Amino acid sequence: MTSPLLTLPAAVPADAPDTGVAAHYGDPHGEQRRLSEEHRGFVDLSHRGVLRVSGPDRLTWLHSFTSQHLESLKPGVAVEALILSPQGRVEHALYLVDDGEATWFHVEPGTAPEVLAFLERMRFMMRVEPEDVTDRYALVLTTGPVPEGVLAREVELGHELFLPRERLADFAKDGGAGDPVGMWAYEALRIAAHRPRVGLETDDRTIPHEIDWIASEGHPGAVHLNKGCYRGQETVARVDNLGHPPRRLVFLHLDGTPERLPAHGTDVTTADGRVVGQVTSAARHYELGHVALAVVKRATPVEDQLLADGIPAAQEIVVAPDAGANRRPTFRAAR
Repeated sequence: MTSPLLTLPAAVPADAPDTGVAAHYGDPHGEQRRLSEEHRGFVDLSHRGVLRVSGPDRLTWLHSFTSQHLESLKPGVAVEALILSPQGRVEHALYLVDDGEATWFHVEPGTAPEVLAFLERMRFMMRVEPEDVTDRYALVLTTGPVPEGVLAREVELGHELFLPRERLADFAKDGGAGDPVGMWAYEALRIAAHRPRVGLETDDRTIPHEIDWIASEGHPGAVHLNKGCYRGQETVARVDNLGHPPRRLVFLHLDGTPERLPAHGTDVTTADGRVVGQVTSAARHYELGHVALAVVKRATPVEDQLLADGIPAAQEIVVAPDAGANRRPTFRAAR
């Protein structure tokens, strides 16, 4: 679905997975600064999927099969949840808010039909009505005021609006929204904040512990460790209680001498050429320079300088090598 905001002055279309919205509007570094420091501007995220679940059983139902504690979710509170496979692999991330009558959430571009099909299979006898409303509602991140009557999720950079799609063009013309900010700027700030994204930081083997989706003190996360049984919980519990994830997310400070950025999926290696992981996302940050996220083998020494697609890279810990194994069993000595 192509956004009407691609007709704004200087808009340059983004590549996959963000096809349909703007990569930038002529000044990627200035756009980052406006969003991060000056808190003025908006990001067109209308390519993301939007789903809505109504019905009196919606929160209990969503609670039963996602990784988040949702049955007592208060209206207006923004949370994240994962849909895991039975083996505990990450399939989808849901970014939710409830309005008192329905639960709304957005998902990665192009995945709403797949998520809806899963929800339909899980309905059973519950009083719920899941819908894919992407054709009627567009997601927009704004640092400005929330328009009257529009549902919003409060996030670190401002508010994510579930805006009626027919209002998208007029919203951009309203001076209260500020200047447009493209996906290059948005992604650079996401990477610098160490926030994973399904399809980039994940593959078909990813478990939540590997990429910092576990709730902890001061970190709400997308996986609540103190809730009842849900799909994939056995793997989450086993890693948290007894083991370590095989891989870990790491933030990389890249040598900016080469003009290029490492591409998604390219190898991360040690100085002697041993492959220890892959680059998942990379960007040019307005203050930090060239940066990336990567998923590497858990045992990779944190002090080692790595090469990301041949570019020298210094590590910053996101997921520690000793993540997991938080409650090891103790055994009474034999008499």
